[in-house]
Amino acid sequence: MAKARIVVTLVAAAAASFSVQATAAGGGSQFSEPANNDVGNEASLQRGARNFMNYCAGCHSAKYVRYNTLADGLELSEEQLIENLMFNAEKTHETVQASMPADQSARWFGKTPPDLSLIARSRGTDYLYNFLRTFYVDDSRPPGTNNMVLAGASMPHVLWKLQGLQRPVYEAVTNEKGQTVQQFVEFEQVTEGTLSPEEYDQFVRDTVNFLDYISEPVQLERRVLGVWVLLFLVVFFLFAYLLKKEIWKDVH
Repeated sequence: MAKARIVVTLVAAAAASFSVQATAAGGGSQFSEPANNDVGNEASLQRGARNFMNYCAGCHSAKYVRYNTLADGLELSEEQLIENLMFNAEKTHETVQASMPADQSARWFGKTPPDLSLIARSRGTDYLYNFLRTFYVDDSRPPGTNNMVLAGASMPHVLWKLQGLQRPVYEAVTNEKGQTVQQFVEFEQVTEGTLSPEEYDQFVRDTVNFLDYISEPVQLERRVLGVWVLLFLVVFFLFAYLLKKEIWKDVH
């Protein structure tokens, strides 16, 4: 019984720890819309690559990804790759580097923008999806905007022309302790963007899909290989079981 209690306690502690980490990574349950991205959607990945190179690669690198790897995975010809994605590189075997020098970006933004090669694995796709959708006007911040998922973000809202500018609307509510607090209700549009809300959500989803893909370009092949491995194990188990029955059939 004592061992059982210890096991239960360890499992509960692990679950609690996972819950805390998931909440921290996901920015809280209030902004946890699922990204619903699909790395098997080639058209989405191509649009996401376009979005990344036009709106992200100016400040952010993806230094663990080579352009020729993108061409192979996204079914792009070398001409399409050079014309549409390679804005600051000369050779297709080069890795994706930021256009802005690191020392200048650190001086302008207070810190060097992080490399995004593995951001989808470290933060999660839902986190990235909600982060890019929840910028809002905040004159107290140097960039002029803030973010609901990552408060105090030094990153400006680089997609504001697409989404437009929005401000949060709050209402006073009473919490469990009887205190009156301000609770977020919705975003109010300040200026219109060039995309509708649905189009902007799809733009973000494609971008997150691309970030998910570059975090592990072989994941689709790995999943297919995993299916074949499981099928092999099932067939091998059947033969092993039949062999065992044959060998032990005369043993009583």
